[in-house]
Amino acid sequence: MLFTPVFLALALSAGQPPDGTAQPPSVQEIQDIQLHAPDQKDQKAEAKKPPTPPRTGFKTLGHDLIEDFRKLPAQQNLYLAAIGGGLALSVHPADQYVDVHLRNHYDAVNKVFAPGKYIGDTPEQVAGSIGTYLVGRLLDKPKVSHLGMDLIQAQLMSEALVEPIKFATHRARPDGSNNQSFPSGHAAATFAAATVIERHLGWKKSILGYTIASYVAMSRLHDNRHYLSDVVFGAAVGSIAGRTVVHHEADYWAITPVALPGGGMAVYVTALR
Repeated sequence: MLFTPVFLALALSAGQPPDGTAQPPSVQEIQDIQLHAPDQKDQKAEAKKPPTPPRTGFKTLGHDLIEDFRKLPAQQNLYLAAIGGGLALSVHPADQYVDVHLRNHYDAVNKVFAPGKYIGDTPEQVAGSIGTYLVGRLLDKPKVSHLGMDLIQAQLMSEALVEPIKFATHRARPDGSNNQSFPSGHAAATFAAATVIERHLGWKKSILGYTIASYVAMSRLHDNRHYLSDVVFGAAVGSIAGRTVVHHEADYWAITPVALPGGGMAVYVTALR
């Protein structure tokens, strides 16, 4: 175990004789320092743990949502919306091609994608979020209940963002069932949950969440319920909702546009854990 320079300096100063001549610490002193010095990795991990609010519950849900909606026009959210919109626009010409080639009627493939429409449905996502919150409260785990409450808020915000866009764009679904194709609510809901998990637990532990969200998005293409541009922008909307409701400075990330000769680029910076 490593000991910090501060503890080493204290050991050296404690071992100085009255005349000021420094003497090296004894073996026993070094062992005592190593035994009691906190591990640097543990210190860093502790510093990066997201703060848990003193109170999380349904009583504060309305107030928290109002505050979150006020934060929606944040610069990073505007960048996300612009990137999501740009990606959706860029894949739009391939919508018909992807729609035709991802549709099939093989029983094995149909069975693989069948759960997607349930996993990404808003009632199921909200139920899972409430379940997470209740488990945290029943087991007296504040961080779990905090995660559950942020998941609930993310689902509500995602739905509040998706529905007005659906009615405003009035895009017909590939199967012709209605005119609420853009953006995909299933993609938004699952990417919102994955983003909340990432900001609470770190990107390594969110890989499964993002994998499930991508699977749900693919299932919507396979089921002929959405176009590729629908799920791309839905993922962006969900990511915006997820990052807005979580206020962890330790999980800070930023997207900064950079001008280049003849074009530009977006620089993504994040604090990895």
